[in-house]
Amino acid sequence: MEKLTITTPSDVLSFIGHTLGFWPQESLVCITMNENSIGATLRIDLPHQPGQELPYARTVAHYLTSDTTATSILFAVYTSETAQPGQGKPHAGTIAALTGVLAQQGITIRDGLFVGDETFTPYDDEPGTGLALPVNSTQTSAINAEFIYRGSFIEPTDRINLPTTSQEAAKATAIEHHMDTIASQPTDTALHQGRKLWADMLDAKTFPSDDDCHALVANLQFPAIRDRLIADIPGVEEPMQQILFAQTTKPPKWSRIEWAQQLLLHAYTRTSPEHAAPVLTTIGYINWWEGRGSKAHQFLQLALDADPAYRLARLSDQMIGSGIVAGWNMNKDTAYKTRPFNMP
Repeated sequence: MEKLTITTPSDVLSFIGHTLGFWPQESLVCITMNENSIGATLRIDLPHQPGQELPYARTVAHYLTSDTTATSILFAVYTSETAQPGQGKPHAGTIAALTGVLAQQGITIRDGLFVGDETFTPYDDEPGTGLALPVNSTQTSAINAEFIYRGSFIEPTDRINLPTTSQEAAKATAIEHHMDTIASQPTDTALHQGRKLWADMLDAKTFPSDDDCHALVANLQFPAIRDRLIADIPGVEEPMQQILFAQTTKPPKWSRIEWAQQLLLHAYTRTSPEHAAPVLTTIGYINWWEGRGSKAHQFLQLALDADPAYRLARLSDQMIGSGIVAGWNMNKDTAYKTRPFNMP
């Protein structure tokens, strides 16, 4: 695929929006770079309490240094706070702390942007100097046009809107019928049949029948089968534990992972609240693989809303909250949606 060049600040913001899939709010976004090649993109909420600048900077640096090839970063601060003439930019202390922490790791800050509700400016400019550009200029940037051509779009926020579901009692009955069948089988037989069902779905090009969706959801209710089905998603023949923690020697099949997420969302509309937690947890796990920590957290919280005692959702959310990054995202060659972009 032909490499594209990001040349303007509007291009940078368009790249961020399309890479994340949404327009950030009250966020710090950092893009790692190795010379002129773009690496990983990180979004993290801005700190809410004063005095937390250094711990916050260390957390951000921990994420950024997961890209072992990074030598510099670009950043953008998205906030509704306004910059006043003669005063420092909002969150200047955070950026100063991050500059120092990254310098200790041999990483420099190449450039920064301050993105408000209506305009954006270079982060280090003086307010009122006339360098502000309208945020909507990103809509006419060359990179935005290229992403749209490739089928990408930017949501206004990262809030998850789950598809609606109905006829909950009938769906619950259908799922429990499949669960009874699975429970009556020898363990190896149940596992084999569950894996075959899931493999056929992943290999198909159309959505499955409602009955197959009920059977899939039923299989996900059994932890041993669930874990194996999650590990089957990336299409990598390596030990299950290495797949689950995204630490395989071979890259995953991202198109297969994306299709799995669509299948699971489709299955979610065919399930009932009491059986939804494993489905939502698996979707959350996929988002963690893809480097979308905030989305993963939201799906895991939705799983816990469905079943507050659901252990895998709670443990996975604790893992993400502790700053553990999926191994695939530590390598630009295996990270989700590595795109051919360069900076001039």
